[in-house]
Amino acid sequence: MPKYPPKTFIVGGNWKCNGTKESIRELMDAWNKGKDMSTADVEVVIAPPAVYCEYTRCIMRLDFQVMVQNVWIGKGGAVTGEVSADMICDWGYGWVMIGHSERRMLDVVKESDETIAEKAKFCLGKGLSVMFCIGETLEERESGQCDT
Repeated sequence: MPKYPPKTFIVGGNWKCNGTKESIRELMDAWNKGKDMSTADVEVVIAPPAVYCEYTRCIMRLDFQVMVQNVWIGKGGAVTGEVSADMICDWGYGWVMIGHSERRMLDVVKESDETIAEKAKFCLGKGLSVMFCIGETLEERESGQCDT
């Protein structure tokens, strides 16, 4: 039987479209007082809204990482409001989150499994770590439909 490296657990928090500089400062002040995780087999990743990524990184502890909440499907270009994998790498962020249930379900977005898989492939090719959300709805989660 092959020997596998020890597992690293990942703890992630997605703030969705919530927060202000004041609320982020209060949260980071509290979290910064917590146990040092740098020697644990745990990665802690925090996904604030894009406009707060750098602010969050500047005030958070060094053993936490910022994760960007979404990414454009390919190279940058004339796609107003999107963030490319190259931009994420250029800023030194190592994580991106894709497949949010909102982006799958909202009529104005409707991302497909194929689109999300393409995003994952592109990001992995750029050396980013990907948190691939399964995209369950609140009803599906509360009913236990996604537990198996």
